[in-house]
Amino acid sequence: MNIESTSVYVGPNVHANQPLVRLGLDVKPAYAEALERQGVKVLDQLAGALPGLARDQADWIAALRDGAPLSVGDLVARLALALQHAAGVDGALAWSSPTDDPDFVEVFYSYDNEDIGLEAGEVACDMLAAIARAEGDAPALAEDVEDFLTYADKRSLGPSAMELVRAARARDIPVYRLNDASLIQVGQGKYQQRIEAALTSKTPHIAVEIASDKNLCNQILTDLGLPVPKQRLVYDADEALSAADRIGYPVVIKPLDGNHGRGVTVNITSPEGVAPAFDIADAEGSAVVVETMLQGDDHRLLVVDGKLVAAARRVPGHVRGDGRHSIAELVGIVNQDPRRGVGHENVLTRLELDEQALRLLDERGYTPDSTPPEGEEVYLRKTANISTGGTAVDCTDTIHPDNRLMAERAIRAIGLDVGAVDFLTTDITRSYRETGGGICEINAGPGLRMHIAPSEGTPRDVGGAIMDMLFPQGSQARVPIAALTGTNGKTTCSRMLAHILKMAGHVVGQTSTDAVMIDGNVTVKGDMTGPVSARMVLRDPTVDIAVLETARGGIVRSGLGYNFCDVGAVLNVTSDHLGLGGVDTLDGLAKVKQVIAQITRGTVVLNADDEHTLKMAAVSPAQRIMYVTRNPEHELVREHIRLGQPAMVLEQGLNGDQIVIYDKGLQLPLIWTHLIPATLEGKALHNVENAMFAAGMAYALGKTLDQIRSGLRTFDNTFFQSPGRMNVFDEHGFRVILDYGHNEAAVGAMVDLVDRLKPRGQRIVCVTCPGDRRDEDVTAIARKVAGHFDSYICHRDDNLRNRAPDEMPRLMRAALIAEGVDPAAITIIEEEELALGAALDRAGRDDLILFFCENITRSWKQIIHFTPAFGAPEPEPVSSRLAASGFDVPAGYVVSADARGVLIVPQA
Repeated sequence: MNIESTSVYVGPNVHANQPLVRLGLDVKPAYAEALERQGVKVLDQLAGALPGLARDQADWIAALRDGAPLSVGDLVARLALALQHAAGVDGALAWSSPTDDPDFVEVFYSYDNEDIGLEAGEVACDMLAAIARAEGDAPALAEDVEDFLTYADKRSLGPSAMELVRAARARDIPVYRLNDASLIQVGQGKYQQRIEAALTSKTPHIAVEIASDKNLCNQILTDLGLPVPKQRLVYDADEALSAADRIGYPVVIKPLDGNHGRGVTVNITSPEGVAPAFDIADAEGSAVVVETMLQGDDHRLLVVDGKLVAAARRVPGHVRGDGRHSIAELVGIVNQDPRRGVGHENVLTRLELDEQALRLLDERGYTPDSTPPEGEEVYLRKTANISTGGTAVDCTDTIHPDNRLMAERAIRAIGLDVGAVDFLTTDITRSYRETGGGICEINAGPGLRMHIAPSEGTPRDVGGAIMDMLFPQGSQARVPIAALTGTNGKTTCSRMLAHILKMAGHVVGQTSTDAVMIDGNVTVKGDMTGPVSARMVLRDPTVDIAVLETARGGIVRSGLGYNFCDVGAVLNVTSDHLGLGGVDTLDGLAKVKQVIAQITRGTVVLNADDEHTLKMAAVSPAQRIMYVTRNPEHELVREHIRLGQPAMVLEQGLNGDQIVIYDKGLQLPLIWTHLIPATLEGKALHNVENAMFAAGMAYALGKTLDQIRSGLRTFDNTFFQSPGRMNVFDEHGFRVILDYGHNEAAVGAMVDLVDRLKPRGQRIVCVTCPGDRRDEDVTAIARKVAGHFDSYICHRDDNLRNRAPDEMPRLMRAALIAEGVDPAAITIIEEEELALGAALDRAGRDDLILFFCENITRSWKQIIHFTPAFGAPEPEPVSSRLAASGFDVPAGYVVSADARGVLIVPQA
């Protein structure tokens, strides 16, 4: 049973709207047959090693026992999920899908931590393979489970961190784990906070330092009249003895900057106990504190944002005698409690018969083999820390108001946003002024375990209190996300939208096929349209709005890097990358693209002129659907508008085309298309459509019409604002258009633009197709350019993608000839740079070159640094330029141009 491939989907994907692990599993027929022969006996063996399987999968197991067929893929998926549940990881999905190969199956299951999720799949396969090999004998499956739980424990968050994560998710606050320990980001962009256990972004460093310095902390609390023991700071055993004599016995000796009860010795009643206690404390800290021994039970009082939110009485780790079992046996019985784990892994910690425990037993005349009488409590620790095996009893509802106020004042005095008071008193229900109780310690970053799941009493939502402090009611935790996908136009559209939002005053985080941009600055170059780049933007502390271009490849391979978006858009679905990544048809590509529509909460913007995108309205949970159409008579869109729903419509008029927004019964003229520089005076219809989508998304994000107009009128198609997307150079006496188009629809849009521009000279096209496209894609591109140009140059991309160097150009030439192009008009120049050079040399005045390229920057530099053989072009007369723009010079006037500009003056 071999795992041939794995995929880890970090967010919504084509299979589910939550993270998944996918395993490509090659199941040897002998193993499958062995498992099927054993039938439900397999379940009995698994349940013996992993009891949680029977609880988690009760319905499925019942169906198997009633005769349902046993699927090895389902077994792996459900066992992997049950293993994660045993490790405390949530998850609900588990299934398998057959493939065309009867021995190969795809397995899917939920996960939370990637490493733990993948390991669960490996262990599940190992356990089932062991059962298959054993053929009825009982393999040692319990060892596999124990090893997995140990592996998971090392990579899991502790109880306190998990409580904070739970509280954040319950409030719909996004969570990002930043390291393998417990450093976590909650919230996104500029609204983010960080937590590490109970330390937060708002915890002052100086307050932590004060809390860690027990002597300074004691002094500050004393100065404010709060109840603290007398205390002395000492550096050797003699000083400790002298301090104990001055303070008066009994005393406590502890490290100056220790924690978790390490190095603390309590109830020292004579000088003989001072030196050993000093040595223990000195080994744990930089100095040692001797203080008055306060009488009473140990209480932990948790204060968040100045308010006490939980109180618990802590009982030192102990066993209770039953007159039958030895102390060692009683420890074993107590440790069977599933709430107990090693260190901080569970809400309680296992008891240990270590040196300290043995010393306490010896003081009472006991050994681990002693059998204490029924009802006797035998303590194994003097301190009541949960981390050393103690238990907790909630007393939040019974604490005296004076004690509550005292704890709140103490934490404020130290300056902590989240802090805990270790308070000793004989009765928490009575004021410390009556009982003589006092503060023995202030804790920064306190553990939350005792309040989350006390041994007795009511659990407290302390994680929720911390989240409410970090994100008060009405505050923002997420940045608005605008996500868009489609086959063509998504990069230009995302750039337009990011520009509109930046002009409106936002710090925009943008992902695209070119780079991650933060506030207009390149952060990382490359194709950045997957989940890693999305998370890069959402974790940036300056970003206040995100524009995320999302390509098919990222969705297919890894899913999305976010759970939902506020505004989503699907521009179009046309043929591209078919035959790659298991996507072979337009319907299959549409299923990939519609993931964006399926995770949109606010407004989904869909192309009403594309049948594939139009159907996505039925699967989107978005509150509103906005349609975009170039057809003002579109029947569905007109009905949509009549119902008061939003739409972006391209209206035709006598003075040109105008983009109009319809919403809530209003008709809102936005902008004439010839006023958008990126549309080349409205002739580039594909960019008109891109502008409509960008405007629609900006409108859905709450931007005003003036803000949208300003953004569209200041965004152009230059290399600097939109590299590789319809970049025009007119300085050579002929026009060059550089474009990255590599599929049928993109090439067709540029050919349509050339026809609309109506160049006066000859038309030259340099055409290519990526090597990983199908031969039929080459034919489709050839069909788009054939018959529209006078000269054709066929070249290839730099990246051959497993094709021969001349293969793609020759395929393109053959396809052009098949479409009726004269072979004499076709030239093959394999290398992109040489092909562009030949086109530039071939061009004369008023000609037009359309160049499709892979290396955008190199090609643009080559264009702008070229010197035409016929020299620099003569400047066009001012009168000609005015006439071309539609301006008629009045009769009796002439045009004059000087340093002041263009003047229209009376004829002399």
